[in-house]
Amino acid sequence: MASRSCANFLDLASGNLLDIPRTPRPLPRVMTVPGIISDVDGYGSNDGDSDVCRERKIIVANMLPLQAQRDKVTAKWCFSLDEDSLLLHLKDGFSPETEVIYVGSLKVEIDASEQEEVAQKLLEDFNCVPTFLPHDLHKKFYHGFCKQQLWPLFHYMLPMCPDHGDRFDRGLWQAYVSANKIFADKVREVINPDDDYVWVQDYHLMVLPTFLRKRFHRIKLGFFLHSPFPSSEIYRTLPVRDEILRGLLNCDLIGFHTFDYARHFLSCCSRMLGLDYESKRGHIGLDYSGRTVYIKILPVGVHMGRLESVLNLSSTSARIKEIQKQFEGKKMILGVDDMDIFKGISLKLLAVEQFLQQHPELQGKLVLVQIVNPARSTGKDVQEAKRETYLTAERINKTYGSPNYEPVILIDRPVARYEKSAYYAVAECCIVNAVRDGMNLVPYKYIVCRQGTPYMDKETGMNLASPPTSMLVVSEFVGCSPSLSGAIRVNPWDIDAVAEALNLAITMPNSEKQLRHEKHYRYISSHDVAYWAHSFMHDLDRACKDHYSKRCWGIGLGLGFRVVSLSPSFRKLSIDHIVSAYKRTTRRAIFLDYDGTVVPQSSIIKTPSTEVISVLSTLCSDPKNTVFIVSGRGRNSLSEWLSPCETLGIAAEHGYFMRWNQSTEWETCPLAADLDWKKVVEPVMILYTEATDGSNIEIKESALVWHHQDADPDFGSCQAKELMDHLENVLANEPAVVKRGQHIVEVKPQGVSKGLVAEKVLSTMMVNGGKPPDFVMCIGDDRSDEDMFEGIFRTISSPSMSIVPEIFACTVGQKPSKAKYYLDDTADVVRLLQGIATASNPKPKYIAQTQVSFESSL
Repeated sequence: MASRSCANFLDLASGNLLDIPRTPRPLPRVMTVPGIISDVDGYGSNDGDSDVCRERKIIVANMLPLQAQRDKVTAKWCFSLDEDSLLLHLKDGFSPETEVIYVGSLKVEIDASEQEEVAQKLLEDFNCVPTFLPHDLHKKFYHGFCKQQLWPLFHYMLPMCPDHGDRFDRGLWQAYVSANKIFADKVREVINPDDDYVWVQDYHLMVLPTFLRKRFHRIKLGFFLHSPFPSSEIYRTLPVRDEILRGLLNCDLIGFHTFDYARHFLSCCSRMLGLDYESKRGHIGLDYSGRTVYIKILPVGVHMGRLESVLNLSSTSARIKEIQKQFEGKKMILGVDDMDIFKGISLKLLAVEQFLQQHPELQGKLVLVQIVNPARSTGKDVQEAKRETYLTAERINKTYGSPNYEPVILIDRPVARYEKSAYYAVAECCIVNAVRDGMNLVPYKYIVCRQGTPYMDKETGMNLASPPTSMLVVSEFVGCSPSLSGAIRVNPWDIDAVAEALNLAITMPNSEKQLRHEKHYRYISSHDVAYWAHSFMHDLDRACKDHYSKRCWGIGLGLGFRVVSLSPSFRKLSIDHIVSAYKRTTRRAIFLDYDGTVVPQSSIIKTPSTEVISVLSTLCSDPKNTVFIVSGRGRNSLSEWLSPCETLGIAAEHGYFMRWNQSTEWETCPLAADLDWKKVVEPVMILYTEATDGSNIEIKESALVWHHQDADPDFGSCQAKELMDHLENVLANEPAVVKRGQHIVEVKPQGVSKGLVAEKVLSTMMVNGGKPPDFVMCIGDDRSDEDMFEGIFRTISSPSMSIVPEIFACTVGQKPSKAKYYLDDTADVVRLLQGIATASNPKPKYIAQTQVSFESSL
């Protein structure tokens, strides 16, 4: 029988998922009150009870910060903390009272019979919760989808042909979703959702937030991406692009190393999901169904204490002396890279070859030491990169070397941290030549090691005669590049430029090297891993401040799930509720928008349906009702389409034209009689239309509208902002206003808005009938309708209103609004109108027509 967690998983993810065996019994939550352990079984309410007293952070990552090995005598598993793990270092950014729980996988495979015992031991000894992924699932999840599909794509490698990357495999995607679900279940076992903060790390777990947000609507959830995020042109090729974007958007805060990565993510959200972003007091925020998802841009740092402690080891000093002796009289350049196709090792070697060719005087005096870390993935690409690296190094050494001199030394073996630190400390220059890399902390480590420590300086004699110096040659495609302003930035593909950069780094005067080093060290020492973690958590706390000030509910199926977060007073307008008020009242005002309210916004056919005409006619036939269509459309179109409704009031072009029924004449707003400004605006709009492919101009009698919905989203938005600035300048002394809307820039007369229409109709009803309306309903879907809601509230609150009517201001769609009610779509609107029309029970059709002058009410 399927477990509850499996059933929920099937609710969320489409497709046939892997048959995952049930993991050992759930771990108990940490006991926070003696004798009480929080319930962990089943999915209860959306926000579970919390009994935690101590602040807790739950760090979720692919791998736990642990080392594991079997004891040779007892055959039992022995575990220890991985002192080099970033996950362990980030604890320094939290207060000492903070409890940190880690959720992730182990680097070794644990037999099913041992998993429960190991899980209990890890929780008790290390506050770690292991996710025991089945072997086949882990292979497809990590080595399959993560390393064969996400990793290459995020590093700008497309599978153009079978020999160039692996094509999308839905089976691997299902394994990725399955693994993320297991991680989510493990988080659920230990979380106190009202109090704990959850911080998810890196691209392995990008749909995990969806599972957590579905279970806990108000969870405090952050995510940090440690890899690059590709441009929209690359990312949009991923068949599951929307699911991953929506997964990330279920967080409260999303972190990136650089603005470029964040900009690419925001562009994808705009182009693929239609979401806009804005800067709010210095923080970038995306509005996502009423929730603000914040974007954090801050590169990770290094752990200064850990690096300095290694420099203080006697083994490090001893190795430094050996390296100094080995390369005495030579200038050493250092490279430390993983063996993969993105690190640019072969390009680096070609640049060294070019350098030696161009500067024969340095042959025999220059050495590149290239430390090659083990590859994190396997495949023909890695093997090809390794083969090319060795062939190039062999060729260089054969051409420019001698029996006692090798210009390129490849160290392709595990290198202990103390030995790496020794190489960092001795190297005159460090080069990072990756063609694409998320962050890369090698330059940071190099700077810290070149700075040294008093103990190291005393033991080795370094930095005693003169201040420390360092030189960095860094690829501009590496995440750390923007923060290292003193480095020589290079395009790794330009061999000549890299060779020249190496020459500049070697020959630069020591005084300048010293200044660059000091600048880098100040930044690196002040922006360490603790600063990074503290800053991220501070922003996450700020992003979650209003969680309990709004109503939350979930919508969407599968991995498209999201939470709508709106004002507590904002609720769906029920037919029973409004019909009850409708029957009690005798003087009613009804305002309806047209597009997106009674006619679907996406519909090509803009004429009203027979159902809409029928319900409008019924409402208008009731003498207690005053019904108005208030639209931005032109009066001719609205007159033609709504001609069957003889007593229907129409306000066209946002109220510039208005008539009370078909027997009255169109009235023009006298405040906006001067339209000479159109002669100034139209040439400007034509200029922008010619320069922006996909844009067009809509010419109305009272307004001009520039549309850019069919233009490139980024370029169209940029052009719209420029057009607004341009028009505001040229119209500074004209009686016109420039408004920005959804994919439009509109110029219309001053003193014209839907809000003024509502105010004038309500005021006229009081003047004409002698008493104010006791029922006001207004339904609309866009920004201009917000003016209507505001105008109604303003009129009702005026002292001239002797009674307060029942107000039903209603927006179409679940989104932030001045309205207190919402309906889901136009079909909902029509059903509601039919409901109140049925309650009208009109008398025999006899309507006393009284013409009211629009001008008299001004």
